[in-house]
Amino acid sequence: MDNEVVNLEKAKEILDGGLEKANALLKDNEQIKEVVETVQEKIDSVPILKSTVADLPVMVSMVKSYVKKEYEVSPKVVATIVSAFLYLVKRKDLIPDSLPILGQLDDVAVIALALKFVQPEIKAYASWKENQQA
Repeated sequence: MDNEVVNLEKAKEILDGGLEKANALLKDNEQIKEVVETVQEKIDSVPILKSTVADLPVMVSMVKSYVKKEYEVSPKVVATIVSAFLYLVKRKDLIPDSLPILGQLDDVAVIALALKFVQPEIKAYASWKENQQA
C-alpha cells in the first residue's frame, strides 16, 4: 500500500478542499440532510468506519442537531465535519471502496483528521446530548 495515499497531509488537503462546498451546503437544510442520511447509510453498510472512528455517529448527530438549531457550535466546526462527510459520500475516492479494507482507509483518514480538529467540540456535544437525554 502506498503510504502517500492516506497520509495526514493528503487528508488535510481533502478537508480544506471541501470547506467551501460544506459552507454552501450548510445554507441548504435539505441538501445537508441528504448528505447526513447518506453518511449514516455508509456507516451502517461499512462496519470498519464505525469501529475505527467511534465518534463518527456523534459527528453525524452533532450536524443533525446543528441543522435543526437544537445545538449551537461554530459554523467552522460543522463545515469541517461536513467537508469530511462529503469526501466519505462522494463517488471518487483515492482508493476505490470496492477494495476490501484498503478501500476504506482513505475515508477513515479523512474522518479521523476532521475528528482531530473538532474533538473538543465533539466531547462537549456528547456531554450536552447526554444531559438532554437525562
